[in-house]
Parts: sequence; structure tokens; C-alpha cells
Amino acid sequence: MRIGIVCPYSFDAHGGVQVHVTDLAQELSRRGHDVSVLAPASEGTDLPKWVTSAGDALAIPYNGSVARLNFGAAVARRARRWLAAGDFDVLHVHEPITPSVGMLALQAATGPVVGTFHAAMDRSLARELVSPVAVPLLEKLSARIAVSEEARRTLVQHHGGDAVVIPNGVSIAPFATAPRDDPRFRGTPQSPTIAFLGRLDEPRKGLTVLAAAVPAVLEAFPGARFLVAGRGQAQEVRDSLARYGDAVRFLGGVTEEDKASLLASASCYVAPQTGGESFGIVLVEAMAAGTSVVASDITAFSDVLGAGRYGTLFPRGDPQGLAHAVITTLRDTEAAAARREAAAAVVTRYDWQTVTDAVLDVYDMALSAAHTRVSLEPGSRTMLARLRGKRGD
Repeated sequence: MRIGIVCPYSFDAHGGVQVHVTDLAQELSRRGHDVSVLAPASEGTDLPKWVTSAGDALAIPYNGSVARLNFGAAVARRARRWLAAGDFDVLHVHEPITPSVGMLALQAATGPVVGTFHAAMDRSLARELVSPVAVPLLEKLSARIAVSEEARRTLVQHHGGDAVVIPNGVSIAPFATAPRDDPRFRGTPQSPTIAFLGRLDEPRKGLTVLAAAVPAVLEAFPGARFLVAGRGQAQEVRDSLARYGDAVRFLGGVTEEDKASLLASASCYVAPQTGGESFGIVLVEAMAAGTSVVASDITAFSDVLGAGRYGTLFPRGDPQGLAHAVITTLRDTEAAAARREAAAAVVTRYDWQTVTDAVLDVYDMALSAAHTRVSLEPGSRTMLARLRGKRGD
């Protein structure tokens, strides 16, 4: 099958959607499908041969983070050329109503198109403004996927319709087989290690909540170490924690191998996010690594953790609640072991092999409904012919 996948966010930066698109493309290719990805990327960015750049992106604040998107006439031309050259059996657009290259590709395409929705939010002025414009675009989708119940709720709330829920995929094996005794990260009953992973300068990742919980945990476990991994400065938080010396270590960005080793070796992983999350990929990775998980009770995390069956939940934004959850997890080892065992029994549902099976089922559904290949709208073909006659296009 010839499959075209469009990512709205720039491959210059690491993000959940970019990782999802990359991993899905690689698994589809491994199964013998011919996959091409279109995404924003700056000139000189090292891209896999199966990724086509849609041009430079602009950084725009969005949903408590920064989204790097691109739009405009030049981007639309690149999308049309890519569609024409690809002659895809199915087009898969991620975040199809985000104002970026995916929206432009969807606008130009006909035939079977699948849309995947990642975002989760309670209120969004941008979503409300774009909602009327999005109606004809959403009608072009042959099938819709949401990566979580929260993402599905956001889609239904702002745009109507519905979607099948297929979770984000995770490569389970690297975490399940990661070394559990790395001396850099290993915890002991007397000196446990508490791991955090996330952008340090994104408030919704909850680093300030964790920082406020540190004193209570250290009072209960004087030998505890907090291992904070992630990019960003967060100088104010660093300064506030400096008095604890080596009990709080900022690791900076870590490799995938070190991330797996950190999660497998740590006594517990904490996810104090305050909102804006549609899933919990790192929670799944920690579950696969066999680590106790402590997470805020936002809906997306509660869904992944089975409402507390596979990890411990605490009230979001509550440092005392986080400290209590960590201390209880470290002290009640029998209950923590039971949650880890339960997590190990369900975590394979998120493995990319299982997830890709479900995505292919949706592709088959879209193809059976459309009975045609992805092509350009008639007007887009005429425009493409004109553009090809111009120098440099």
C-alpha cells in the first residue's frame, strides 16, 4: 500500500506528534508498505529519506506549549507536488484542522483520507474561531482517529462528529529490557530515586509542583534523590532547589537509551502535569520499564493508569498530595508491586505492533468506503500544471 502521512509540526523539534508519525511510518515500512511523510523542516535538517520537507516553520504559542507550524501559498504548492508524486492509496493527516501543512494537504486531496486528532483541551478560542472553517475539511475525512478519550472529547466538543480511539504507540521492548541497576539512576529502599521527564520551561509539565513536594519527601526519606531530566532552563526552580545539593540533580536532555535506563532503575517516576495532555506516553514507557508511577489525576493520565490500578494518582497542582503519593508508594512496597504487576499485564496494548494493526484496520475501512486513490482536487491539478511551468517550481 502507498501511504502518505502529513505531520503539522516541524521535524526540527522533538515532540509527541512527530515521534508518533515517525514510529508509525517506520512500523508500516517494516511491514512492507511504501510510506512517505510530509512535514515542516528547516533547510539542512537531517531527515530520513522518506520525509519531504514542507519548508520552514514559525513558532506559535499553543495549548500551553510552542507549536512550530507552516502555512501559506508556498507550503500549499509543496503539498500539491507531494500529493501528485505520491499517488497514495490512502492519505493520513495528523491534526488536520491545525493551521499548518496538513490542513493544506487535506484541502487539496480527494479520495480516502484518515485524520488523527491528538490535542486535548477544555477551552480553546482558536478552536472556536476555526470551527466553522473546519466543517468542510472534516467532511473530507473518510475516517477519524483520536489518540485518547480526551482527544476524542475535544474533537466532539469543538467540531462534532466522532472518532475511533487508537492510543499513541510505544516501542515497549527497549523499556522492558532496559538495565535496572544503572548506578547513575538506581534507587534503594533507604535512598530511593524519583525521576521526572519533561520540558522544564513548560509550566503545564508541573516542575514547580514537584519542586514544592521535595521538602516533605526528603523529610520522610533523607537519602532520596530527585533526577530531573529534560531540556529548558527553569532557572527560578533550579535556584529554589539549590539548597538541597545533590539530592536534586538536573540531568538535561537524555538519550533514548538513558531514558529507558533511568525509568527502569528509578524507584518511581512522577508525572505532575497540570493539564493540556491528551495521553501519557512517558507513563506507558515507565509502566513498560517496570517502574512505579505517580501521576496527577488529569483525565488522560487516569485513563492510562486505569483510574489508579496501574499507578498512584494525586490531585493535580497539589504538592502535598504529590509528596504523600510518593512517600506512600515508597513505603508500601507490596501495594506498589501489585500495581506494577497489573501494569505489566496491560501495557502491551500500547505497543506499536498492536497500535499499527488498529490503524491498518482504519485504512482498510477508509479504502473500502472510497474505492479510489488519493488525488488532487480538479482545481488543484490545474494549478499544479501552471506551477510546474514556472521556473523554480
